[in-house]
Amino acid sequence: MPLERYELLLPLTYNNGSPIEPEKFQQTRRELVEKFGAVTVEPQSVHGIWTHGSKEYSDELIRLIDIETTSETEKFFKELKERLKIRFQQIEIWITAHPIG
Repeated sequence: MPLERYELLLPLTYNNGSPIEPEKFQQTRRELVEKFGAVTVEPQSVHGIWTHGSKEYSDELIRLIDIETTSETEKFFKELKERLKIRFQQIEIWITAHPIG
């Protein structure tokens, strides 16, 4: 099976500007470790800006994991994305997958 790097862009603040509780990041990290046995977190933040309607939003923080690509993996990330949108109170959560090695 080919390996892919999944990148999850998670915001450090809610859309109203208040900081997201560390427990929400810990919960997400636990989910990934339980599912895949490991997670790599890049501690430096990446700044992304996007608009929805006339309001500007910022997203920061990248989490990466390298795993085999299976239909189960794709299903997991689709479901995770919906949970993360609720957990982090976001309109959208950006998750991408890139083939590696």
